[in-house]
Amino acid sequence: MIIIGFVLFFSDSCKKDNSNNNPPSGGTVTDIDGNVYQTVIIGTQTWMASNLKTTKYRNGTQIPNVADSVQWSTLTTGAYCNNNNDPNTVALYGRFYNYHAVTDSNNIAPAGWHVPSDAEWTTLVTYLGSGAGGKLKSTGTTYWNSPNTGATNSTGFSGLPAGDRSYTGLFHYVGMYGCWWSTGASSATNAWEYVTEYNSSGVTRLAYSMGLGLSVRCVKN
Repeated sequence: MIIIGFVLFFSDSCKKDNSNNNPPSGGTVTDIDGNVYQTVIIGTQTWMASNLKTTKYRNGTQIPNVADSVQWSTLTTGAYCNNNNDPNTVALYGRFYNYHAVTDSNNIAPAGWHVPSDAEWTTLVTYLGSGAGGKLKSTGTTYWNSPNTGATNSTGFSGLPAGDRSYTGLFHYVGMYGCWWSTGASSATNAWEYVTEYNSSGVTRLAYSMGLGLSVRCVKN
């Protein structure tokens, strides 16, 4: 994935951020697999504070785990994979899902939650204003490549650089980019994703292939 897109910049006049070290908690939410997620309140929205890990849709239907690169590249239905096909990465980075899984009618999000729309991501970034990406990124360089520009995690979103899985099935950009799906399609084959970068404090909105494997954050209904 080449990062070419629109970086969303906003003036300081619309900056509304929790500058303390304890962002408001939204409690917890549990998915169909029993994974428990901390949540945070950011503006008028409540977000998961870590990436989705579920292997099932809300109704209990199994999501296929597709490790093979050739098979991944030909998918037109929902699937997930572990980062670098390594289950040991799940606790930290969650799982990658293609767009078909994100928008499947069986619902990938826990009850009372959903995958954010393009408009809901834009609402988040607009609310945070200047340096929105830095406010969403975890701090330090344990997981992020240096310099992890502008990272404060003042929202408690705790974004990590899981990278992505390309539509050809290759894994890229761990340490460099955190990439999350929206449900918004930009064309018949592409959809909007939101990206934070190790060398930027902004958030980039990209239209890219629905065949990508990306991280997912859910937002409360």
